[in-house]
Amino acid sequence: MTIGDIVAQAQEFVNTSKNNYICDSVALSRECAGMKIFDSPILAFGCPDDEIYLEFKSPDVVGDDFLLPLQWLESAKTIISFFLPYTQQVKSANSRDFQWPADEWLHARYDGQLFLKEFALFLQTIFEDAGAKCIIPSFDDRFKIRDIRDKTSTGENKFSSSWSERHVAYACGLGTFGISKGLITDKGICGRFGSILTELNLEKNTRPYNNIYEYCCQCGACVKTCPVGAISAKESKNDLLCAEFIDKTYERHNPRYGCGKCQVGVPCESKIPCS
Repeated sequence: MTIGDIVAQAQEFVNTSKNNYICDSVALSRECAGMKIFDSPILAFGCPDDEIYLEFKSPDVVGDDFLLPLQWLESAKTIISFFLPYTQQVKSANSRDFQWPADEWLHARYDGQLFLKEFALFLQTIFEDAGAKCIIPSFDDRFKIRDIRDKTSTGENKFSSSWSERHVAYACGLGTFGISKGLITDKGICGRFGSILTELNLEKNTRPYNNIYEYCCQCGACVKTCPVGAISAKESKNDLLCAEFIDKTYERHNPRYGCGKCQVGVPCESKIPCS
């Protein structure tokens, strides 16, 4: 099995699965009915013993809660990180105004996450059929998130978790961070990340960058599009303000929620702006 085989199967699954489309029975509006959520995915293959993961345990990065790849699966030989980019319909709809998330974005964030899980399980089946053990950290019982809104768990003004999909994607070579804390890939910043560890020893990618903000042109466009002023070009993003706004969208649209305004109407929406 080659990485080309895996990528081809992954792309076919995303482009043909009926669950990558919003069915009429759950559509929040007429425009959402039949909408495709994700375009073709991009994948990167990394080393589980890469020393960069030790850096993620720093309080200034993810935090001490972060578990190293080999703590999740001791026999792992490869990490596969993937990015599912949102379709243009999702992005364009959320660019209509910058006060409240579009119905299309609410679907992409909630229903898209359900599909992401299905996609990850599909990859798991590929590896298990090849006789290789694998694990999906974000779906494992050991996956934990410290929420800044829960003052009993942490007094820090930041989230912390035992696994960070964005940081793993950075380590595997998928992209670098922007000032909104999103990760900018070859297909931009709009979409969802996931990852899986496997015993298969696959060809690895190299990181095509040296700086965590290399793909960000520091234009500050995302500062202007944030509806609650949570992003600053000079200071770290205020995760609490962001989370409180997401809570308001959940109250109105339960079980769906989202915002994503910092990811649309910006130069990094669908590409690397500095390339």
